[in-house]
Amino acid sequence: MRLIKSLIALCFVAMGVIFGALNRQVVHVDLWFRSFDSRVGLVLLCVLLLGALLGGLAVTAGVVWPMRRRLGRTQQRQSGPDPSELSHERGDT
Repeated sequence: MRLIKSLIALCFVAMGVIFGALNRQVVHVDLWFRSFDSRVGLVLLCVLLLGALLGGLAVTAGVVWPMRRRLGRTQQRQSGPDPSELSHERGDT
């Protein structure tokens, strides 16, 4: 499985390099705090990477963290109280 993941990652890196090499036109990027000239391929790859990171963060914040909290609460409920506490509550000594 690790080999398959590595091969898939290598294919994506190769496609990114080819994409960057084929799109060599220079564009002017103007941000609020800085402006610069760069190649179209590099700009598009950077924006794609930023979008993937922000999307992953949104999924983590919106789905993964709440599910972990819910799982933790469920596990606490299933573990139940301590047996020594039960005997004390019933009046057993």
